[in-house]
Formats: sequence, structure tokens, C-alpha cells
Amino acid sequence: MDIKSEVRERIAIYLPSLRGGGAERVMVTLANGFSRRGHLVDLVLASAEGPYLEQVEGSVRIVDLKAGRVLHSLPGLTSYLRREQPSAMLSGLAHANIVAIMARACSGVTMRLIISEHNTPSQRAARNPGWKQKTVYSLMRRMYPKADDIVAVSRGVAEDLAGFARLPRDRIQVIYNPFDIKHIQELAKQPLDHPWLAPGQPPVVLAVGRLTEQKDFPTLIRAFARLRAQRPARLMILGEGELREELEALVHSLDLTDDVDLPGFVHNPYAYFARCGVFALSSRWEGLPTVLIEAMACGAPLVATDCPSGPGEILENGLWGRLVPVGNVDKLCKAMNAVMSQKERPDVRKRAEFFSLNSAAESYLNLMLLG
Repeated sequence: MDIKSEVRERIAIYLPSLRGGGAERVMVTLANGFSRRGHLVDLVLASAEGPYLEQVEGSVRIVDLKAGRVLHSLPGLTSYLRREQPSAMLSGLAHANIVAIMARACSGVTMRLIISEHNTPSQRAARNPGWKQKTVYSLMRRMYPKADDIVAVSRGVAEDLAGFARLPRDRIQVIYNPFDIKHIQELAKQPLDHPWLAPGQPPVVLAVGRLTEQKDFPTLIRAFARLRAQRPARLMILGEGELREELEALVHSLDLTDDVDLPGFVHNPYAYFARCGVFALSSRWEGLPTVLIEAMACGAPLVATDCPSGPGEILENGLWGRLVPVGNVDKLCKAMNAVMSQKERPDVRKRAEFFSLNSAAESYLNLMLLG
């Protein structure tokens, strides 16, 4: 059945905030896509803050629950559900998923609830042993079966979630993250005032992501140091996070201050993707790395760690870019050097089309509105 031919439905998307991350960007893209299909879309946020707020189109209503923490948004979300009675709600991120399940039960509202996982929970659990995280992981096993459908953003995430949360694998649907490819490519053409990316400058290795343990930027910086010893090049890492001081200290210790730039979060990374010499993803783990697909949409040459999970699926085991082992400085250096030296490269824009917004939005709407 064609969702676009159906009557307008009210759809809720629930998230902690829009403070900047791949999952948040994906949900904004979906909200805009649902709205363009004529549905009434509410983006319900525990706290309406974050840089992606400005990417929410005017036809999407932002509902601010004004809760300092996700758990504290439970009363507000319950009240919202009773008041608005949406036909369906989609949530993302583990702690928000649990609150969404609890809110539906408390509200007594009959609606479909779809929860989504954007990362591999076993990797998060291994690196976040605190009692708060342990509580979340324990609740996942008890609460996730209560959702109408569970979505994972890659096959790897689905397999990991099934094992971690003790769920039957057939209870988990795989829907790749949606991307508005045309819009990304339009933004990639915008002018960029950065001297390193001007014509005639040395090639730039570009990385994008929060400055956290997951992204493993220390390995990338060390690999770049070896690359810089072999050829002129520069490294730029777009993003912000708790490891900034540690990364800056590493850059200084390797005498790379003049060749490494950490400018923080930027609102239009696509203009950088389109002009870089190589895009490098150095993550230790992922779900389905948003930035890798966005880089493909902009035509960037690609190197990525073959981490769990996502890069291998996106690049089809190396067909569209080079895959290297996690944490291997030498192989990452060699792969970046090889890509920079390549005369003929695959047209990665063709692969990016596989992750179009239309396909993902229709898949989600089928689950949410048709069951």
C-alpha cells in the first residue's frame, strides 16, 4: 500500500535532544521526510536544544518537554501522548526507547511504537560499566519486547542487539539510515572559506565525529603523523567532545600543530567532504556510520576501519573504499597514502543513492502506519 495515498496521520518522534550525533541527524531527516509526505509530525524532545534544531523544517512541530534528563521526561511524554494521541511513535537511543515504552504503558493510548537502535549495545556496555548504564542495559532486555517493532540500522547492529538483549532475531527489522542525498549534494557546493581547502593546497585528511573514545581519533592522528612524514598533507577533525584536550596534547607531542586542525562542530560538513583528499573513519565501533554515507554522497575518497558494525556493509567489503583493522596505525597510514595516490577511484555517489531518504522513510512508515 502506498503510504502517500493515505490520510494524514499524526506521527511522533521522541529523542533526548538534538545536541549533535548521527542518530539525532537521522531522526531529523526522517521527521522532515514524513512531513513532506503530508503527515503531521511532532519532534518530541526531552530537552529542545542542540545544533540540529535549525535543520528541522517548519512543517515539523517541535514539542519541548523541558526535562533536564531523559528519565525526567516520562511525565511530560505521557501527558503528550494522552493529549495528542498520535497514530504512531518512533524513538531512538536506548534510554529514550525505554522511556518511550514506559510512557505508552502509563498513558493508556493505543498507538504503534517503533524503537530504533543506532549502535552496537554490547560495545557500549563493555565501555560503560557504571550502575546507571547497567540499569539501562538490564531494562533493554525486559522492555524492548514490549515495542511493536524494533529497528536496527544495520545487519551488524541487529545481530548484536539480538544477542545482547536476548531477542529473537526475527523480531528486529533492518532499515538503513535515511539520507536526503540531493540536499547533501546541494550543501556540498556551498563556498567554503578555509585556506587548507583552497586549490593548490596539500590534500586534507578529513574526519568527522564527536571527540570520544568510540571514534578513536588518537589512532588516526598517529597514522597521519606517519603519512605526513612521507608526503605533504593536513588533517582536519570536525566535531566536539570530552577528549579535546587529550587530542590536542597528542597533536602537540607529535609536533603536528601546524598540520592538524580541530575546529569543532560545523553546521555544513558537506562542503568539507566535497573538498578533502580522503575521508577517514577510524572508529572502534559504530552502528551504521552516518558520516561515511554522507562523505560518499559528496564524492569523497574513503578509508574506514572494518569495525562492528556498518563500514563493511556500506563499502560492500571494500568495493567502494578501503577497509583497515581497528586500531592499526600502520595499515591506516598505508591506506590513506594509497587512496591519495590513486588515479582512478570508484564513483561512490552511486553507492550513496542506495541510502536515499525515500526508501528509508517508506520502510518506517510501513511499520508505523500499516503494521
